[in-house]
Amino acid sequence: MTAVTDEDHTGRAEHPEESAKGLPGADGAAKHEPVEREAGVRDKGGHARIVDGATTRRTDSTSAWDDGLIARRATEENTGSEHVPVVETRALSVQPAVPLTYDRPLRSRLDALRELVGLSRTRLDGQTLAEAGRVLDESAARRRLSGQHTVVAIAGATGSGKSQLFNALAGVPISETGVRRPTTATPIACSWSDGAASLIERLGIPPRLRRRPLQNPETEAQLRGLVLVDLPDHDSAAVQHREQVDRVLALVDAVIWVVDPEKYADAILHERYLRPMAGHAEVMFVVLNQTDRLPGEATHQVLDDLRRLLDEDGIALGEYGDPGATVLALSALTGDGVGELREALGQFVAERGAPARRISADLDAAAAELRPLYAARRRTGMSEEARDEFSARLADAVGASAAGEAAERAWLRNANRACGTPWLRLWRWYRDRSEPTTGRVPLPTQTDEEVTARQRVEQAVRTLADRASTGLPAPWAQAVREAAVRGSHGLPEALDELAVRAGLPPGRPPRPGWWPLAVMAQVSMTILQVVGGLWLLGQIIGFMAPNLGVPVLLMAAGIIGGPIVEWSCRMAARGPARRYGTDAERRLREAAAGCGRARVLDPVAAELLRYREVREQYGRVTGVKTGLR
Repeated sequence: MTAVTDEDHTGRAEHPEESAKGLPGADGAAKHEPVEREAGVRDKGGHARIVDGATTRRTDSTSAWDDGLIARRATEENTGSEHVPVVETRALSVQPAVPLTYDRPLRSRLDALRELVGLSRTRLDGQTLAEAGRVLDESAARRRLSGQHTVVAIAGATGSGKSQLFNALAGVPISETGVRRPTTATPIACSWSDGAASLIERLGIPPRLRRRPLQNPETEAQLRGLVLVDLPDHDSAAVQHREQVDRVLALVDAVIWVVDPEKYADAILHERYLRPMAGHAEVMFVVLNQTDRLPGEATHQVLDDLRRLLDEDGIALGEYGDPGATVLALSALTGDGVGELREALGQFVAERGAPARRISADLDAAAAELRPLYAARRRTGMSEEARDEFSARLADAVGASAAGEAAERAWLRNANRACGTPWLRLWRWYRDRSEPTTGRVPLPTQTDEEVTARQRVEQAVRTLADRASTGLPAPWAQAVREAAVRGSHGLPEALDELAVRAGLPPGRPPRPGWWPLAVMAQVSMTILQVVGGLWLLGQIIGFMAPNLGVPVLLMAAGIIGGPIVEWSCRMAARGPARRYGTDAERRLREAAAGCGRARVLDPVAAELLRYREVREQYGRVTGVKTGLR
């Protein structure tokens, strides 16, 4: 007879001689339950049942597996006719699980991804960042668990013999096999050493589906630290089976893909699993099973074709010492090649690098998925030329050039008033007053000027946004354009206020130091004209003695000297007038540029800086340095 029991958390195994007493249940009463005559089975509640004759006893094993060593099946013949159930046990060595540790480059990449996700949450939707968030969560969860164990899943299609291979590696028939499809309905775990309970719990495998292999010191030493998981068929007709496969594959450290000679080129396997997981080649085994069905050299031919398909999928093959997937051929039925797989698994597990390589491959996959969102097609940024052009457009919209010209003209008019002849100024005043208004070209109204200025401002903002967002990935280009549009709201009104404040100061323009001398000279010329005219008038009326030479000379000097003084002052006033107009234009341009910088340029530059930050973080995630401006 045989017997199977669960050990409690203290490692104590139940002895068969206690079966007559019964085990206390939750209420303290002994439980006895007749079951069918089958040794070493478990009921649906996860209880180990000891079969002896027509009755069996059930132990309460609802507690977590907690590394509990499931007793091996053993049969011992008595010398008499009576058969006594025998339980083979081992002492439980409780050792705290050593958490997994990542090397510095991997930690740096994970930190960069975490920073990247944080910087991108306001620019990208949650669905886009879901995979990156999953990688961060899984890497943190895996890091808290045992680093002394490697979780390897066996996956395959219906009828590929993966459960048979699972049993062959374990040494005992743990996973159900047969012609019924699907045979494996739920994942089953088998651990070769203690401390893997938390890892198996993470996979969602209940205690009743956790097993231990056949006790074999040589095999246990070779595969110490291995946790093997038999998965349902990935092409099962049951949707829940496929969902379980996808869920567990996202959590294990490595995977053994079992294919058979008939379905090794199945499109579902290659398109849904192998091709998307091409970056995980270093934590992947591809096993061609059922080679006993192939005659002669057919195994090598099928194996070569399988390698060709894997190469087309982009999966690097670990041959000639290169890192990549391990490809083997074996027969789980006859055991041919199983030892080679066991040896490869033992070396793979002994390295204890599979969890970190799996996380690194997940990082690569997440980075590749995010590449279109962070990798620009060319160098990006906002050049000084674009800034200057935007400021110039705003200055034109606010009329800085016109304001400078007006200031220059105002300075010249003031000079003419101070230094011009009185008769010429009187003539100009009379001409302006007497000139009819009809026939003049109508000046644009203030409303038209405001509309034109608004259009110029909007055009300047659009041009700047287009130039700043050129070459950026779509989300960041959109963010730059939105920042520019937000800043343009109220910009024309702000520019109008600046034009009033920074325009011409009230009153007359300032006068240079030489103006009093010019005014005195002009007054002197006028006095000469008046004196000469009065002298001539006195001679005409006989009040003074006739002498035409002197009064005529005085009048001529005044008449000719006045325009000469006015012309000289105008020539001398050109330089100061030009400087005065230039200063007025400069002040208005600086005010317009400052307003545009505060409202548009700075927000756009902030978005570009944020993109450069996330681009640098993305470069750290991928391990590639960026050369952005």
